[in-house]
Amino acid sequence: MLEKVQADRQAKLDAIRAMGIDPYGWRYDNVEPIPSILKRHEDFAAGKDANAEEPMPTPARTAGRIVLLRDMGKMIFAHLRDAEGQMQIALRKNALSEANWGLAKLLDLGDVIGVQGPVQATRTGEVTIWAEEITILCKGLLPMPEKFHGLSDIETRTRQRYLDLMTNPDSAARFRKRVRIIEHIRRKLNERNYLEVETPVLQSIYGGAAARPFTTHHNTLHCDLFLRISPELYLKRLLVGGMERVYEFSRNFRNEGIDASHNPEFTLLELYEAYADYNVMMEIAEDVISTAAAPYAEQVGPEADRMEADAARLDAACQSADKAVAAGKVDAEAARHANERRQAEAAELRKTAAVYRQAAELVAKGRVALPYGDTVIDYTTPWRRAKYADLLEAHAGVKIDDVPAVRQKARQLGIAEHKMADAVVINEVFEATAEPTLTQPTFVCDYPAELCPLTRRDPNDPNTALRFELFIAQMEIANAYTELNDPAIQKNTLTQQLHGEGDETMRVMDEDFVTALMHGMPPAGGMGVGIDRVIMLLTNTASIRDVILFPLLKPEVVSGSE
Repeated sequence: MLEKVQADRQAKLDAIRAMGIDPYGWRYDNVEPIPSILKRHEDFAAGKDANAEEPMPTPARTAGRIVLLRDMGKMIFAHLRDAEGQMQIALRKNALSEANWGLAKLLDLGDVIGVQGPVQATRTGEVTIWAEEITILCKGLLPMPEKFHGLSDIETRTRQRYLDLMTNPDSAARFRKRVRIIEHIRRKLNERNYLEVETPVLQSIYGGAAARPFTTHHNTLHCDLFLRISPELYLKRLLVGGMERVYEFSRNFRNEGIDASHNPEFTLLELYEAYADYNVMMEIAEDVISTAAAPYAEQVGPEADRMEADAARLDAACQSADKAVAAGKVDAEAARHANERRQAEAAELRKTAAVYRQAAELVAKGRVALPYGDTVIDYTTPWRRAKYADLLEAHAGVKIDDVPAVRQKARQLGIAEHKMADAVVINEVFEATAEPTLTQPTFVCDYPAELCPLTRRDPNDPNTALRFELFIAQMEIANAYTELNDPAIQKNTLTQQLHGEGDETMRVMDEDFVTALMHGMPPAGGMGVGIDRVIMLLTNTASIRDVILFPLLKPEVVSGSE
């Protein structure tokens, strides 16, 4: 079937070439975005009599992909989609040149065209470009999926992201939001006089995180190198050099598992500020994330309205189908299956709309609230601060300094604790019992010092590190320290391996980093923020693979290959 479709499209491409037209197009100037055209018409119509039927005085010129096509003989209606919008175009035999009409008859779904003509609403009110000229910009040889449901498989959507973006406006909008969120965070840091810098991706010694690295080899230097797992140690070197406020949006690579919140290649924001501490980092985390969330919080009410309206339209379609069956106009079995799909979709829309409505109620009270799955997250600051030890006792029922009780709890949870250091067992129990309760934004403060070799100790309790992790929706979003700047302590902590950490450890000795500290690093606060997870939260996306354009996937096995 696909071969036949492809052959038909190839024949059309050959016919276009035979007309002396390049089916792959050339430069096409003065393209107006579709949302701009629709806004111009809205403004134009607002100043006219409601019954007036006349086009805008200035014609439109735009370009995009054909996503809907209805050939009615001497008139063709199509929907054109560009990067940010979609609108109808009308191709009429009596309005186009003979060559242009011949070209119009060779168009398919998925073709990219340019169109120019007056803009006027149809009798049903749909704003339409009445084409006077069309230009082929790219002929598609393979068909678009008929419906996005054909790309519901996550792996297909991520492996062929171009089809996802082409057929699913929500996916394209999500990635535009990603860009805007990152721009917002960058602007907020620049306003605080931070400098954006770049540090090496290829490193001879990896460090700054508890992770297993990817290894590569440099042929000219005859040495193995690591893809960075974190930019931390290089950014701290910049503090030593006198760059007092620095940040980097860094691509990092960790040779670890893949799940809904982990991808081996990911984006991490790291920032360091001289003369600060982890309390300053809390303030920055609250500021950049809550203000990034605010514009989207304003949209939850209208979004709930849209979902409820879509559900009502599906209900109406079910009723129309039932009437058509009763009149003998359609097959009853086919109508039943179609109605079952519509009813399921309507139920899902209403379920989602209910969560958005809850968020909208908080927004109406002046809160910054967004839905995430079945939950509403309230980003209004200040956020909760909670001690690690207090959370452990509250949810595991054990005190942090009662190691026998902690180990007993670990065994009850099925944790193989007998070969683990005490601090590792404590953290395993914490992750199993306390972390699942951390839905609303929470700074978990003051971790066991043994787990934090790069962190300064509490001056009143050397067993406690001045570290926090920010959790939202049970996910770790940020990790921050009051930074350790004593070179003697730093060298000691980097050489002490804890049982149970394995090769996913921060304890990798970097002599040059210790040397840098010996030259003097000012007291500082530092933080790493998982940007992909922030995007997941602010776009209500359950899987990290849906906020990364090209996430890592296992290579496809080509049929017939070994």
